[in-house]
Amino acid sequence: MKTLDDKVVALTGAGSGIGRALAVDLARRGARLALSDINQTGLAETVALAESAGARELTSAPLDVADRAAFEAWAAEVADRFGRVNVAINNAGVALAGDFIDLGWDDIDWIMGINFWGVVHGSKFFLPHLIASGDGHLVNISSLFGLISMPGQSMYNAAKYGVRGMSEAIREEMLVARHPVGVTVVHPGGIKTAIARSARVSDREDQAATAKLFDERLARTTPEKAAEVIIRGILRRQARVLIGLDAHAVHNFGKYAGSRYQDLVALGARRLLPPKRG
Repeated sequence: MKTLDDKVVALTGAGSGIGRALAVDLARRGARLALSDINQTGLAETVALAESAGARELTSAPLDVADRAAFEAWAAEVADRFGRVNVAINNAGVALAGDFIDLGWDDIDWIMGINFWGVVHGSKFFLPHLIASGDGHLVNISSLFGLISMPGQSMYNAAKYGVRGMSEAIREEMLVARHPVGVTVVHPGGIKTAIARSARVSDREDQAATAKLFDERLARTTPEKAAEVIIRGILRRQARVLIGLDAHAVHNFGKYAGSRYQDLVALGARRLLPPKRG
């Protein structure tokens, strides 16, 4: 895939953050867009921005990516509307902070439904269309926390590691079968989005302090820069894309420190993370 001009791109989580930046960038490049998000207000705002950016053709739909039947129906609607799907970007995601022992089942099911099963659904339902297109690409958004683990992020880690493992296996399967589909798994570091402010937390976490830590000390890369790096990864058929100097630095730290990185991260977390309640 040398260009995204006239390519049909299906994108989840388009209502804000990286998803919105991707939609606008893709519109400028001449892509035909199928956008979705559970937040209809945010989605409508993105649609207006993408249209202003010159979107060649655009459709949008509210979607809960954790709802398997709804996702299957949306994928079929996109394929019927455009006649093909060249790129599927599974971007929708949420955050959950809290020690594993403090997390409730509702919150565990919520984050796994969106961050893991949402990506499984998008990969499963769009992959046949990507293969049929003769020029397809699957993009799944993992995280820096899909490369190393962090205290207070156990289920976020679980979902993002799962996305990484599944995506890498799908890429290998496409190579074995010689299907014309590239697969890219994306590992962003701290991106300046609202994900921390809209995150759920356990009863022992200070929501405001956690969001402030992310916004002021960890989020360094703009969504627009992230979108640019992701699109470059698609056009270069990169298997893995890291976004931000923090992602590269921490990933290398994890590689060279081996399992000892866990001890060092725990030591740093005691100093950095907000105190627990109760």
